[in-house]
Amino acid sequence: MGSAVLPVRICLGFFVFLILAQLADAESRPTDMKPAQIGKSYSGSIDKNIEEVYAFNYTSTPGKVDALRVSVRSNSDDLEFPVLFVVRQQKGVLSWQVPLVFRGYYQRTYTYQDVSRTLCPIDPEHQTPTSQQFMYIDIASMAPTRVQYELIVRRLANFELQTDVPQNFSASPSQPQYFLYSFPEGVDSVIIKVKSAETYPCTVVSVQDIKCPVYDLDHNVEFNGVYQSMTKKAAITVQRKDFPAGQFYTVFVIKPEDYTCGGSVPMSTIGIGNHTWNLKRVKHMEVTITPAINDSVYVHATLLCLLFFLIFYLGAFVVLFIHHVRMQKKGLNINGSPEEGEGTVAASHPISTSTPEGSSYGAIDESRQSKKKSVPPIPRPRVYSDSSVDEESDFDGIPEMEGDKNVIQAKTLLYVSDLSIKDRRTISKKYRIYFWNIVTIAVFYALPVVQLVITYQTVVNVTGNQDICYYNFLCAHPLGVLSAFNNILSNLGHVLLGFLFLLIVLYRDLQHRSLLEVNDFYALEFGIPKHFGLFYTMGMALTTEGLLSACYHVCPNYSNFQFDTSFMYMIAGLCMLKLYQTRHPDINASAYAAYASFALVIFLAVLGVVFGKDNWWFWAIFSIIHVVGSLALSTHIYYMGRFRIDFGIFRRIFQIVYTDCMQQCSRPMYMDRMILLIVGNIVNWFFAIFGLVYRPRDFASYLLGIFICNLLLYLAFYIIMKLRSSEKIRPLPLFCILATAGVWAAALYFFFQNLSSWEESPAQSREKNRECILMHFFDDHDIWHFLSATAMFFSFLVLLTLDDDLDDVRRDKIPVF
Repeated sequence: MGSAVLPVRICLGFFVFLILAQLADAESRPTDMKPAQIGKSYSGSIDKNIEEVYAFNYTSTPGKVDALRVSVRSNSDDLEFPVLFVVRQQKGVLSWQVPLVFRGYYQRTYTYQDVSRTLCPIDPEHQTPTSQQFMYIDIASMAPTRVQYELIVRRLANFELQTDVPQNFSASPSQPQYFLYSFPEGVDSVIIKVKSAETYPCTVVSVQDIKCPVYDLDHNVEFNGVYQSMTKKAAITVQRKDFPAGQFYTVFVIKPEDYTCGGSVPMSTIGIGNHTWNLKRVKHMEVTITPAINDSVYVHATLLCLLFFLIFYLGAFVVLFIHHVRMQKKGLNINGSPEEGEGTVAASHPISTSTPEGSSYGAIDESRQSKKKSVPPIPRPRVYSDSSVDEESDFDGIPEMEGDKNVIQAKTLLYVSDLSIKDRRTISKKYRIYFWNIVTIAVFYALPVVQLVITYQTVVNVTGNQDICYYNFLCAHPLGVLSAFNNILSNLGHVLLGFLFLLIVLYRDLQHRSLLEVNDFYALEFGIPKHFGLFYTMGMALTTEGLLSACYHVCPNYSNFQFDTSFMYMIAGLCMLKLYQTRHPDINASAYAAYASFALVIFLAVLGVVFGKDNWWFWAIFSIIHVVGSLALSTHIYYMGRFRIDFGIFRRIFQIVYTDCMQQCSRPMYMDRMILLIVGNIVNWFFAIFGLVYRPRDFASYLLGIFICNLLLYLAFYIIMKLRSSEKIRPLPLFCILATAGVWAAALYFFFQNLSSWEESPAQSREKNRECILMHFFDDHDIWHFLSATAMFFSFLVLLTLDDDLDDVRRDKIPVF
């Protein structure tokens, strides 16, 4: 027994020795436990041998959130021996040091000697009727000399935010603020709106769940919840389903520098070695939490959107029905009885494809009789190829035709009959290539776009970083995983109206085919040659633009801007091609050349956004390309494709200018075309000079403006020349022209109401955010989507119906311009 007790005694003696050693160490570093009261200021001094502890004892009220805020100050600026503050509560510990150190973007160090922190409040639901709370604040430092400090603990009176009640407060990098909000009964979604009269300092607004600790410092505010940077405005939509407890904290953290918000490193900092002293950065803000829209607003807005565009379907159906009835009556009045066989070319007397000597070249022996009056023959050449229409190489397969073509196109006054010589089937096949190419492009373009925007939205939802996407946060209504459903819904008009235009074109195409099947003389030899391939392409482009614009607005930002603009360039280009093809059906650009040009434009748009902000050399190169391209295209248009575009084009241009302008100053052969091209070049040179001088930040919109101005200029020229040629504009195209002008004017007004800008920082972009203006659901940009879709639809109808008055005019009487 004696031998067993000895080891136990040795162990007990060792533990007693350790306890005595700890007591001796405690006596060498005295700790003063001081009772303290909330609201009273305390001060003292400490060093490596002195540590002080303040004990707070207070009673919390059941059902009420008690939030305490600790404010400390120290005169120590020694980063090697800071003053350490440790706050011990019932369920948590919070600590920090003074001077408080922050590290900026460029590794600059910012120090603060005044620090205020709000303690994580105690959950009132788990309090007993008489809840006695204890809190201890330890103050210590390893400084070799005495360091002064000040301490005060206050109870926050306005810690809980109330619905629709603004609350004003101030914050700084070392004095962050956060407040509690509880969802009222019946409210499932709210919008946190923050505003400040001061642009800087930069602020981060965060929404975090009711958990401790609360991340309220610059280096950890992004660890939890949803957050966004702010200069003057911030808005975050919060849904109850994301916070099971029905409560959340709204945290406000001031950044030590303004780089995150687009600012520069402050010049007011004075560097001392690796450390810098920062002037006091205090921001005054106002926060208001208001209920967001309920589910009924979503339903009503969606129904309104559908109803608005379904009205166009109803209107189109009525117009087509009236047109069909009139065509039926016209057919009965003209054709008379079926036995007479009038109105068609008899199958036993086909159109002559030979050119015997003494006969008119390609003359028509049969004519369509109207009220027993014969139609005179059309003296124009016509060539029909029996080769396969699947090969574009069949164009101008007869060697003699190339010479005939140059003779015909060199005439001073051209008619449509001169430029509609090629086989109709071959030309139609050529224009159908446009449609199938754009379908292929749309599919291969849209699939990676959808994948990318889904990834963007997932990253936003997982990380909570709302600086990734440039929404109008004051009018961004989430639905499911989408953060701004209203911006996506408003693009529905492009899809619906694009599909409607396709149906209208299909109706006209089928109607025209039915006439061709019976060899209707008017369909074959009168009016503008009807090729619907480009119209189908325009309708498909409008539909695709709606889909891609919706994808872009899932998460609009600097990286995916081209999703929203690429097909806008293509639509403008296709409209110009269609306008030119109307009276030049045989010499329009091939689909491959056209899409290659569009690809070059999109490539330049990407380069402009990436490199065009401050690089004068990019603008110089782009301006040269713009001017040279305008001259080359103008020459090609003036000579209607007979002026080859190659490396010798500029030598030939110089020879023509020298011969026609310097030596003899002869009058231009095609005066009307020359006037159009001169005005067009002046406009394009103006754009080039404007871009070179001012270098606009939004290069994508600048480039789109060039396309739109050229399209409008060409359309105006076409209409003026049409009226000069004594042609009429029927009521339907006249209505479409007036509607196009009015709707485009309204659409552009809303387009220039900039609500965000990915060319700036996210915080600067939010300064442009504004409230919804329609049904508390749609903003100005949504209205732009509605009106631009409508305007493009009317613009397409103008091109489709503008020359309907020529359906009864012989093609050798329709001038080319």
